[in-house]
Amino acid sequence: MSLQLSEISPDEVKRFAAEFESASLTDVLGWIWNKFGTRAAVGTSFQGAGLVMIDHAIKAGFRFPIFTLDTNLLFPETYELKSRLEKHWGIEIESLQPTQTVDEQAAEYGPALWKKAPDVCCTLRKVVPLQKKLSTLAVWITGLRRQQSDTRERTQIVELYHFDVLRDLYILKANPMANWSREAVWDYIKANGIPYNALHDRGYRSIGCWPCTKVTNGGENERAGRWTGFDKSECGIHTFLGESI
Repeated sequence: MSLQLSEISPDEVKRFAAEFESASLTDVLGWIWNKFGTRAAVGTSFQGAGLVMIDHAIKAGFRFPIFTLDTNLLFPETYELKSRLEKHWGIEIESLQPTQTVDEQAAEYGPALWKKAPDVCCTLRKVVPLQKKLSTLAVWITGLRRQQSDTRERTQIVELYHFDVLRDLYILKANPMANWSREAVWDYIKANGIPYNALHDRGYRSIGCWPCTKVTNGGENERAGRWTGFDKSECGIHTFLGESI
């Protein structure tokens, strides 16, 4: 199931990344579906871009598996949204779970690890479960957008990702929403009646775990409300696993 470099070379990935800058979202998703089928899966945290992407895929008949990372620390509104989306689209969204419960983690590392060492907490509850999932796939489809933060402004629509250096595993990381604006995302969501997280209407622009997510003001970047008080804007799933080549 994992990606073999014989299937697509780094030079081909760079060529497709350039070509896809002017392609439609459905065309990019169609290329992934036709080449990889269900060896490609959508990873979503139910942010706006991911919802738009999933809606396009389903309407076009691209039945990608869809998964989410359930840290057991998500907002009640996020769990409620997952259920609503499954009913809306008639699908099942797989929840990836960390090895330890929150209580087991507290017993080993102390309570509220996210307050003392948020990188460690994110690694245990998000990065490790995701790494296990990616080892079963050829393509990881994300909702990353360049406009979200400084750390994402160089995101390519397709990238070859060396996500497990120790086992020398690669995956094609597809970011079909990379060049979409926040305004375009929300115009689409509202025009198409897609359920979204109620917290967005309360000032939350990017929504993660409840202990590490705050309301932001309009002048800040979208991820400014994550890990307030720490020099941190990423949970690590896009930065800790490895590198793009």
